[in-house]
Amino acid sequence: MSNLFDSVVIGGLQLKNRIWMAPLTRGRATREAVPTPIMAEYYAQRADAGLIITEATGISREGLGWPNAPGLWNDQQIEGWKPVTEAVHEAGGRIVAQLWHMGRLVHPDLGGGQPLSSSATTAPDYAHTYEGKKPYTEARAATAHDIERIVEDYGRAAENAMAAGFDGVQVHGANGYLVDQFLRDSANHREDDYGGSIDNRLRFVTEVLSAVGDAIGMENVGIRFSPNIYSQGVEDSDPIPLFTALAERLECLQVPWIELREAHQPTSAGAVPTAPVSPAMRGIYSGKIALNSDYDGPSARARLAEGVGDAISFGRPFISNPDLVDRIRMGLPLTPGDESTFYSGNARGYVDYARINEAAAA
Repeated sequence: MSNLFDSVVIGGLQLKNRIWMAPLTRGRATREAVPTPIMAEYYAQRADAGLIITEATGISREGLGWPNAPGLWNDQQIEGWKPVTEAVHEAGGRIVAQLWHMGRLVHPDLGGGQPLSSSATTAPDYAHTYEGKKPYTEARAATAHDIERIVEDYGRAAENAMAAGFDGVQVHGANGYLVDQFLRDSANHREDDYGGSIDNRLRFVTEVLSAVGDAIGMENVGIRFSPNIYSQGVEDSDPIPLFTALAERLECLQVPWIELREAHQPTSAGAVPTAPVSPAMRGIYSGKIALNSDYDGPSARARLAEGVGDAISFGRPFISNPDLVDRIRMGLPLTPGDESTFYSGNARGYVDYARINEAAAA
């Protein structure tokens, strides 16, 4: 039975514990998607995590549809990330970059043109833009040429991540973004080699992972999925067969770790999760599995004891508890986060949450 505080190896990385920081969009980069100095302080404060997975980071302007989110497609962005990775390493942490293409969730105001997706569909709800919320526009179906160049963008962004000093990358395959739009049948209506059958719907993610692995070594690659919950208009009619087939593909590709945002209760928007897929994937996939979604210390310990997962990733608790690892170890209460500052763009609610010893001294 693994303990949250046991070390674990993923690919070529030795991690000091199994409490990981999940990716969390925070909106502190510039409009040019360049990381800012305050981001180095933020991530270094949380370097006690066994692994930090960065906020979602764009692989191209076309694929980045969130205000003030960072990128990894040019030299200026590489240079902006270097102080972040250096600060985390100096604090004894490990950090990987999450690579993001938002697909149909990119508003033209941010992406610079009509968004693309697996199929010509429109995302529900509203996009966040610099001028406020706006309705999404219809995406066009990606052509074979689009797919080829986007796969190349993933490989190039992975190379840029390693040049910036990251310990690896995580492909964002969850939450209704482009990889998810190809994987799950509610968004993929294609009739070519990328749609229809499960094997065809696995083609895009397979090509992305292969390109990233070829670029930086598959031992440095992970991927995230949200298999059992409706997310931003994307779900699957039969997730168990899809994700067991995906587990076989990941095993064949030798992807060393995955993260599953596997909901176990309804979301704030009312989406109800289906049965978890992690037990079925565990029987096929021999790499490490990190589980995510609404865990605290006791529930994380209990879930890890089941033997399905190898680590637990925590999202929002890390926002307001930079010392989350110590708080879980000592069984101390967690500081609630101020949601009004999650994407506010300044230091308040970002780097000013007190650690245990700081709060005691105040």
